[in-house]
Amino acid sequence: MIVVTTPTGQIGHEVLTRLLAAPEATGGIRVIARDPDRLSPQAREHVEVVRGSHADPAVLKEACEGADRVFWLVPPAPGADSVEGHFRAFTDPLREVIADQGIKGIERVVSVSTLGRGVAKNAGPISASLAMDEGIMATGVHYRALCPPALMENLLGQAESIRTAGVFSLAAQEDRVLRTCSTRDLGAAAARLLLDTSWTGQADVPAVGPDDLAPEGMARVVSEVLGRTVRVRRSTIAEYRATLLRYGASEAWAQSVAEMTEALDAQGFYGASAPSTPATAPTSFRQWCVDVLRPACLTGEGS
Repeated sequence: MIVVTTPTGQIGHEVLTRLLAAPEATGGIRVIARDPDRLSPQAREHVEVVRGSHADPAVLKEACEGADRVFWLVPPAPGADSVEGHFRAFTDPLREVIADQGIKGIERVVSVSTLGRGVAKNAGPISASLAMDEGIMATGVHYRALCPPALMENLLGQAESIRTAGVFSLAAQEDRVLRTCSTRDLGAAAARLLLDTSWTGQADVPAVGPDDLAPEGMARVVSEVLGRTVRVRRSTIAEYRATLLRYGASEAWAQSVAEMTEALDAQGFYGASAPSTPATAPTSFRQWCVDVLRPACLTGEGS
């Protein structure tokens, strides 16, 4: 039995779609969903649903009963009073479930983490995510942490600006390589690991796309795909922080993301030194723009 968290999120949906395509290998699928109505009709027909949040110990315990594999993702919570506390609120119940079930319970956990282990310092959500990994691994469970850099889907929130003004903003140097990865590649990699019950031990699995584009290069690709000039504007960390606050983020979350952005700029662990990993992240930024960004810009979705 496989438990899938965040089944209606961008990555969780990709994981669930691929697991549903291989029902004979799953041993059954159980999802934890705050709003089961957001699941597709196919999913509702073929999975067990536990309503609630996987930060709720009772919900997580119910979902993991009789399961041996878990797809794990801590969802963002811009309103949280503490980023570290938010990650702990999800991770501690999982640690308890693994400890309580013992050898007859959860055997393998596949999580979505981030690049930067051994490098990232004082990096806000990135540091919190890496601490999550350490906490889960301390239980001794077989563990694989998918480690992407920046997600291509982050641009979808600016589809309207790209469509109407021909501009998107990034708090990154215009001429410095920014590695990226698509959520569909993360979903595919996670599903493969969940369906394979032969691996053991604990390891990071980098998921870095094939491109070596800086933001200016990304703007050129977007321009070519959309057939119009699109430019990138570098926003300052202060501007980025102010934007988060304007859209309802807490002071703690905005400050943490600002620290993450500063760390990415200063420490460079999403940069050119991160080698691409075609086995886990084959989708190019150009292909993603064709398949995902262009339709979003044409329809106005994602903004």
